[in-house]
Amino acid sequence: MTRILGIPEKDAGLLERFAYRFSRRRFGKIPEPVRATAHHRRVLLGVGAMELALDRSDLVDARLKKLAEMKVALVVGCEFCADIGSMLGKELGITDDQLRALPRYRNSAVFSPLEKLVLEYAVGMTGTPATIPDRLFGELRGCFDEAQLVELTAAIAWENHRARFNHALGMGYGGFSKGSYCPFAGDSEEGRIPRMEVHE
Repeated sequence: MTRILGIPEKDAGLLERFAYRFSRRRFGKIPEPVRATAHHRRVLLGVGAMELALDRSDLVDARLKKLAEMKVALVVGCEFCADIGSMLGKELGITDDQLRALPRYRNSAVFSPLEKLVLEYAVGMTGTPATIPDRLFGELRGCFDEAQLVELTAAIAWENHRARFNHALGMGYGGFSKGSYCPFAGDSEEGRIPRMEVHE
């Protein structure tokens, strides 16, 4: 259950109403983390700026970044991120088979070598402590230039922020992925299915 109730739209200020309108246009409804963040205007402004910056960054294929973000959501255990990420990933061409294979991506035939490399980077960055072997970063350098590495790293780090924020505040399944596969929730009215094993 959500631990902090979001600010209702009727009580929202100008900045909050703008964030709500933008979110509704993008996602079809206002995500609960946006409503919760609206309790702190400066944080809402900062989060919005980072989201906009990453959304407008296109040096790295959006599908690759979304796969990495989904892996982060699974490792952290954020139902909300897995839910909305499943919806956004489908828009980018991520298949249900790939979502199902994320927990065991290393041995899956549905991911390319580059996708597996990016997923390994996401796992390394999400661990505590984060562990990025020189071998892994060297392989990434062979696929991405410096600006691309900054973008990819920022996307993964930001998803860690999202997933941990949402998980800590009890932001769960919100029905964004309804009709599609979601690692933490079913596509039926009944809702939950058992949590998947997410570690390699």
